[in-house]
Amino acid sequence: MTRQLEANQVEPLNFGVVTITSRLIVGTGKYPTYEVMQAALDTSGAEVVTVAVRRERLVDGDGRSLLDFIDTDRYTILPNTAGCFTADDAVRVARLGRELLDQLDNPGRDWVKLEVLGDTRTLLPDPVGTLEACRELTDDGFAVMCYTGDDPVMAARIRDAGAASVMPAGSPIGCGRGIANPAAIAMIIQMLKDPAQGGDPAYPVIVDAGVGTPSDVTIAMELGADGVLLNTGIAHADDPVRMARAMKAACEAGYHGCRAGRIPKKLYATASSPSEGVITTIPGE
Repeated sequence: MTRQLEANQVEPLNFGVVTITSRLIVGTGKYPTYEVMQAALDTSGAEVVTVAVRRERLVDGDGRSLLDFIDTDRYTILPNTAGCFTADDAVRVARLGRELLDQLDNPGRDWVKLEVLGDTRTLLPDPVGTLEACRELTDDGFAVMCYTGDDPVMAARIRDAGAASVMPAGSPIGCGRGIANPAAIAMIIQMLKDPAQGGDPAYPVIVDAGVGTPSDVTIAMELGADGVLLNTGIAHADDPVRMARAMKAACEAGYHGCRAGRIPKKLYATASSPSEGVITTIPGE
């Protein structure tokens, strides 16, 4: 029974400033109402939620604040520099996020999800600006969760720049295409975690962006990711609360599936029942 209970547990994930158990991180934007957002967050089982610091509408048409619908005793807020297109802008917004969490007395005051975008059409990261901002924020005491593309070399450089976690995109933000290049994500995970390649098995790699379905989440986790961050896949679903439940189950399934060890792929069939000891005659005949 003890072994079975241990197999059902999800190990805590440490980012230096925050430790979590749920491997699903969810956003707070794009929901039809704050009430739907609140219910979806609850159903997702997430312990960390992202908030875009420079979002234009932290207050809805009725004058209600987004932050009034987030239980800061339950959730750790991860400030996000979404919408920043220069390193200077991202650093400024990150510091604004730190001030926001100081006011809320939230445990994640010294961390940030860093995005420095390259253009408005693809919303893919600007690698030069990302490295510059990552170094500056790390020097300023931030634990940087760094959004990047699916280039393994760039991922290693971001880690070496001091990022607390590398967050490769499954596909462009909000597109719902899922894990467009599983091989690249697998290489990033191996490069950052394999000691033979200078990696650290405990270094957290979170797949971020492009997730549309629960199966996308499962694939990311089965590849060996430590977690998945998503927003649009839940917020824009026809039923966000039900989708949040599905994403939670998918994340847990992928987590345990990866650690259980899959069977090898083979070209030919392998019988489910052994051929040895098969009775070929009826006793007494």
